[in-house]
Amino acid sequence: QVQLVESGGGLVQAGGSLRLSCIASGRTFHNYAMGWFRQAPGKERETVAAINWSGATTYYADSVKGRFTISRDNAKNTVTLQMNSLKSEDTAVYYCAARVYASISNAPGAYGSWGQGTQVTVSS
Repeated sequence: QVQLVESGGGLVQAGGSLRLSCIASGRTFHNYAMGWFRQAPGKERETVAAINWSGATTYYADSVKGRFTISRDNAKNTVTLQMNSLKSEDTAVYYCAARVYASISNAPGAYGSWGQGTQVTVSS
């Protein structure tokens, strides 16, 4: 298990940007694929973006392609989600998660370790 802590959420106007960060504990961060997920009130948790162990392979939900960028720094045990051109429909609690396998997955159930979440609110 790896411990995850997200930061960087907040309130932003539509069209603005936010940068979410997730820091992981432990010395085996490079063994994990990582993902960002979000859950809006009354809706199911959905995958936003995912990245494999090396950063060479990424996945994005159609709704965020071209606006969000996922990246990782294995030396710093961090994964980042840069969110640009934010829309009101991006409002949700955003979660960072780790998958014990190095390969990418876009299924929330494939991730075993989760952070506590950070709120992102986009005002229109």
